[in-house]
Amino acid sequence: MDNKEIQSTKESSSGGLNLRLDRRKFLVFTGVTAVGLAVGLQGCKDDESPMQPDGSIDLGTGDIGVLNYAYALEQLEAAFYIKVMENPYSGMNNNEMTILSEIRDHEIAHRDFFKAAIPAGSRIPELEVNFSSIDFSNRQTVLETARTFEDLGVSAYNGAGYLLENETYLGLAGKIVSVEARHASAIRDLLQPGTAYYAGDDVILAGGLDGQKKPSEVLALASSFISSKVTAINLP
Repeated sequence: MDNKEIQSTKESSSGGLNLRLDRRKFLVFTGVTAVGLAVGLQGCKDDESPMQPDGSIDLGTGDIGVLNYAYALEQLEAAFYIKVMENPYSGMNNNEMTILSEIRDHEIAHRDFFKAAIPAGSRIPELEVNFSSIDFSNRQTVLETARTFEDLGVSAYNGAGYLLENETYLGLAGKIVSVEARHASAIRDLLQPGTAYYAGDDVILAGGLDGQKKPSEVLALASSFISSKVTAINLP
């Protein structure tokens, strides 16, 4: 790896983090390149909706809207875990340090993947987050917030997957949601180790399937952590 690649990896972490999975490796891992996706998405830029509230950021329509939706959520999650690991809560043990730092790296890779994949003209901007309600020095608060984000992420991907028309994008979403589900289980096990809480009946439905939520529902739940006003008025 030359100096330029090393610098690029450091910059993608927004904090000079040494990522185990940089953007290039993640793109190769998923079987698609940013260039390939960008070409496939050219000409999909959405016109601004006349119903869009002033000062808001709308996700758009179709596959672009769904990809922007995922990008918004990955921005939120990446920002959260970066903050967690910048100042680890009191008593964070080695196991928790390993789990949370690896989840951070995954979320950064997801965020950077969507940023590279969506053409600049159709991509939503970087969002302003608001974590003022979170006490990052408190283990219980941090892990409960992490559980909330991970459970929300899984339900978001599950609820939006059917909207994707491109099979490649659907396949990629399936890969990412499987990782998010692993995150959710790991966090839940930290909260209640050695119990069935890792796959609790509060998230697993009677039929053995994870739950799902519509974009409007997810954004409403996530809005308290995002200063930017994000709308999904062009998505079901």
